[in-house]
Amino acid sequence: MLDQNRIDSLRSAEVPPADHLIDGAHVPASDGGRLDVISPLDGKVLTTIARGTKDDVAAATAAARRTFVERVWADTAPAKRKAVLSKWAALVEEHAAELAVLGVRDNGTEIGMALKAEPLSAAGTLRYYAEAIDKLNGEIAPTDPSVLALVHREPVGVVGAIVPWNFPLMIGAWKLAPALAAGNSVVLKPAETASLSLLKLAQLGHEAGLPPGVLNVVTGEGAVVGEALGLSMDVDVLVFTGSGPVGRRLLEYSARSNLKRVYLELGGKSPNIVFADVPDLDEAVKVSANGIFRNSGQVCVAGSRLLVERSIHDEFVARLTTFMETMKVGDPLDLKTNAGAVNSERQLAQNLSFVDEARAAGRTVIGGARILEDTGGYFMEPTLVTGVAPGDRIAQDEVFGPVLAVIPFDTEADALQIANGTDYGLAAAVWTSNLSRAHRMIRGLRAGVVHVNTYGGADNTVPLGGVKQSGNGHDKSLHAMDKYLDLKTAWIKL
Repeated sequence: MLDQNRIDSLRSAEVPPADHLIDGAHVPASDGGRLDVISPLDGKVLTTIARGTKDDVAAATAAARRTFVERVWADTAPAKRKAVLSKWAALVEEHAAELAVLGVRDNGTEIGMALKAEPLSAAGTLRYYAEAIDKLNGEIAPTDPSVLALVHREPVGVVGAIVPWNFPLMIGAWKLAPALAAGNSVVLKPAETASLSLLKLAQLGHEAGLPPGVLNVVTGEGAVVGEALGLSMDVDVLVFTGSGPVGRRLLEYSARSNLKRVYLELGGKSPNIVFADVPDLDEAVKVSANGIFRNSGQVCVAGSRLLVERSIHDEFVARLTTFMETMKVGDPLDLKTNAGAVNSERQLAQNLSFVDEARAAGRTVIGGARILEDTGGYFMEPTLVTGVAPGDRIAQDEVFGPVLAVIPFDTEADALQIANGTDYGLAAAVWTSNLSRAHRMIRGLRAGVVHVNTYGGADNTVPLGGVKQSGNGHDKSLHAMDKYLDLKTAWIKL
C-alpha cells in the first residue's frame, strides 16, 4: 500500500536533469539543448530534459535498425524474451511508488488513480504480453498435398512510438510491450510534458535485460522529434496516441518518406447514454462523474457527452451537481484528492475557452472556473454545461478537460442519432435495464468500445481502438500484436 507518509517523502525528492536513452546510454541532445519541465502542481520548474534534434532521432533509429538487422532481440528465444519482459514487470512493481509520484509531479494526475493506472497498469501490460510471446504460432495452410504452405509471423523491424502526456506509462506500455514481445526494436518519443516516468520505465527495461539499442527514448518537441520519426526511412511502423491534427501530419510524413504503416488513436467525444430505466440512478451518477472528472477529464475515452432521457434529465442533473460538490480537486499527491491538476497552462486555457464560448452562447454552466490559483498550479473545478445542442462545439470537439456537455433525448433512435453525430468513435456507454435495448445500442453505436451499465475498466484481454476520426488499429489484447508482425508465406514444393 502507498500511504501518505511515503508519498510525502517522495514528493520532495530531487529530480536530476534527464537525457535521452540511445543505444543503452544516457546521452544529451546533440546541440546541448534543454527543455524545462514545469510541474502542474505549482507552475515551477521541476527539472530539465534533453531537447531532441533530428540528429538525435537519427542516432536512435540507427541503433534500433542495427539491433534489428543483427537480430540481437528478434532472434532471442521466445522463452528468454518472456523472462526479460516478466522481470521488467516485476521491477516496475518494485518501483511503483517512485514511478507514480514522479509521474504525478510531471503531469498532475491524482495519486490514487496514478498508482493503479500508471505503474501497476504498465506492469500488468508487460506481464500480459510476456505470457503471449510463446503462444503465437504460425500456420500451415490447407492446400494441395504436393505443397507445404507455411505462414510465418515475423517482427516488422523498427517501431516508432509517440506517447501522450495523460497516462504515459499505461499508454506507453500498450505500445512497447507488444512491439518488443514480437521481437522489434523501438524508438520512443514521450510527450514534452510527461517524459520523466517513461525514461525511468525504459531504464528498468534495460536492467531487466533488454539489449542496448533495442529500446531507445528521445525526448523533446513534437515538431522536431515527432516529425523526424515520421519522416525517418528507418522506421517501419509508427504508432501514436494524441490529437487528430498531429495524426494527419504523421500520415503525410509517411507518404513523404517510406510509406511506413501508421496506427493512430486520436481521442473521442464519447457519449454516455442514460435511459429512464437505468438500473441504479445514483450509481450511474457516480460512475458518470468519475468517467469525465477523474484526471481532470484528461482521458481519451472520457464520457464527455452525457445524453439523458428527457423524463429523468432534471433529476439526473440535480444529483450529478450534488455529487460534483463532494469531489475534492487539489493537490494530486494527497490521497484524499479526487481530481488533480490540468497538465499545463496551455491546456487549462483551452478548457476555459470552451466554457466561455458555451456561456456566451446562452448555455447554463455549473462550475467552470480556474481554482487554487494561489498555488501556482493549474487546477479547474468540475464543469457541467446544460442546455447543449448536439451541434454545439462543446458537443462536437474534444475538450480534454473536466467539462461535461449534457444533452436530453426522447427516443432510442434519437439517442443513437445524437451519439453517432460527431467525427469521433472511440468509446460509448449505455445505462438501461432492458437487455434487448442494450444489444440494439451496442450494434447501433459507432464506437470501438461500448460499456453497458458501467464506464471504463476494460482490461488487457480486450482491444481498444476507434472508428471514424478516432483512428485505426488497436491497443491491448492479442489483436495489438497485428500491428507489429508481418505475415510471410513459404510455398514449398514437396
